[in-house]
Amino acid sequence: MRPDTRRGLTTVNGRTDPPPMIAPAGPAGALAERTADLQRLKAEYDNYRGRVHRDRLAVREAAVANVLRRFLPVFDALAEAARQGELTGGFERVALALDGEAAALGLRAFGAVGDPFDPRVHQAVAYRRSRLVERPVCTEIVRPGYRVGDHLLRPADVTVTGPAQG
Repeated sequence: MRPDTRRGLTTVNGRTDPPPMIAPAGPAGALAERTADLQRLKAEYDNYRGRVHRDRLAVREAAVANVLRRFLPVFDALAEAARQGELTGGFERVALALDGEAAALGLRAFGAVGDPFDPRVHQAVAYRRSRLVERPVCTEIVRPGYRVGDHLLRPADVTVTGPAQG
């Protein structure tokens, strides 16, 4: 540490810092010091509460994602039953209730014909070439993908059509 004679500041490792605050003596100084300590402690506690809240939300989202991932075969079976016209009566009401509760937990299906192909969220199960497209697009959704919040539970299985070479 060397004194900086131009401004009366102390230089540490090339950085100029103002002199440390010195509390006035007596009861006013002690009160100011305790007040500053309490303000720092409150700021630390507020930061801690924020971190805990974010961590709890992350744990909840991960737990919901893990449970819903186990139900994906059930949703696939329900979709297949609906395609074949076997989803009727009470069974249809159960399927609708299950879909509603899964949506309330944040489950979102994705994958639509015409979506640009994105290998981060789509799995190509077939690839075709066509002069009608300029970039790879999803032309058939074999099995929808699912996500909960930022968690990808399963990529969408798609048939991709890409531009013809040549």
